[in-house]
Amino acid sequence: MHILFITDPLGSFKTYKDSTFAMMREAQKRGHSISACESQNLYWKRGSQVSGLTLHIRLTQNQSAWFEVLNQSQQLLASFDAVIMRKDPPFDPEFFYATHLLAQAEREGAKVFNKPAALREHPEKLAILEFPELIGPTLVTRNADDIRHFHAEHHDIILKPLDGMGGTGIFRVKDDGLNLGSIIETLNKDGMETVMVQKFLPEIEKGDKRILIIAGKPVPFCLARIPQNGEVRGNLAVGGKGVAQSLSKRDYEIANQLGPVLSARGLLLIGLDVIGDSVTEINVTSPTCFQEITDQTGCDVAALFVTALEQAVQIAQD
Repeated sequence: MHILFITDPLGSFKTYKDSTFAMMREAQKRGHSISACESQNLYWKRGSQVSGLTLHIRLTQNQSAWFEVLNQSQQLLASFDAVIMRKDPPFDPEFFYATHLLAQAEREGAKVFNKPAALREHPEKLAILEFPELIGPTLVTRNADDIRHFHAEHHDIILKPLDGMGGTGIFRVKDDGLNLGSIIETLNKDGMETVMVQKFLPEIEKGDKRILIIAGKPVPFCLARIPQNGEVRGNLAVGGKGVAQSLSKRDYEIANQLGPVLSARGLLLIGLDVIGDSVTEINVTSPTCFQEITDQTGCDVAALFVTALEQAVQIAQD
């Protein structure tokens, strides 16, 4: 196969932990060709089809120069055997527009994973609203008074923007309510932006678990991202410690309930965030933690993904 990855700039990759790099490495190992394109370089014009300025690359063994460019050209997305959308959040207007261009490419014959419509319909913070039985107390609002009432009810809360990633913009307000007003103003920008508020889950001390679901089936190990040095956030990007562990009975219950439903909507890869018994986010844009789980357990997550991709492409061709 010739696989096109829609990615952030290749030069920004931290290859020792990057899941897209792990996918590419496994694909090349199997003999597949690899190209990359940034979403800003997608293009459509009447009378033609969606194309992108693509880099046909080969991975090297050199950590400092981990790829070489074989050629650069404008290519139709439909000419590739598979297109993998791996652009990191934020889910901003440009990401939204990119999904529409990818949807047009699908109509032209491209096979895109995860499906663009499914990406649009499952924003990572808000996708949990469909499954209230699996989440803790949660509020989504622009209204400052609603947030204050939620705090008065639950006493210890987490506030976060809807378009963040890697733990950015997340605040905890305890029972004393210290700085609640200032935090609300910072996040909702005087009522102009919507905020998610959740009851603080003390189980975070045991880790914010990333559970990966591939083609509807859970990877048997998750990565518990454990807060360090007084932090409330377990995200690896802010210094959390990643500890791989086997899925618990509850983890399997959650994954087996959500996996088939979301897979049927065109989400080949999903990253659930679970604290204790509660789902806090459903990540669909560029779920990570492949390499951390593989390094610690020997479970080759990238191999599981590429196998699922090969099967999905074969099904799409039949």
